[in-house]
Amino acid sequence: MTDDMRLRAATTSEIERVRQIERASASRFVGTARAALADDEPTDGATLTQRIAAGGLLVAEQDGEVVAFVMFRAVEGCGYIEQIDVLPSHERRGIGARLIEAVAEVARGRGWPALTLSTFKDVPFNAPYYRRLGFADVEALTPGMADIRAEHEARGLDESARVFMRREV
Repeated sequence: MTDDMRLRAATTSEIERVRQIERASASRFVGTARAALADDEPTDGATLTQRIAAGGLLVAEQDGEVVAFVMFRAVEGCGYIEQIDVLPSHERRGIGARLIEAVAEVARGRGWPALTLSTFKDVPFNAPYYRRLGFADVEALTPGMADIRAEHEARGLDESARVFMRREV
């Protein structure tokens, strides 16, 4: 990753940019078993506004341009990573890993003992990637994770293809 990358809190003026990044990043699913995700609508503006207000949306900026983001919130006293996306033109530069480390730093500051997330088991840039970053599969879902799974199912996601993961901070 280049040295001119800056991580910072997102602002409400960047909501549309975050949505553009999410839309562009979804194109990575084309050609996988999860290709339908490429057509999903990005996170709505109201949710992004809430995350910004709560300090749960960080962006990566390079040369004055926002190129990636991570969105997270507290779930059961841990930092739950809801979404992380990097522009396809900026992939494979360590930006996602750096954003996750930034969330771990926030977690330590807020007294959260761990980070959690839910991702696809069979997509190489999902569960295998997170395992390389120190996340481990969760065998038994907590009540909060079960609620998230229900939210996903209500959105039509195939939860049999997903796994919850956790990493201590």
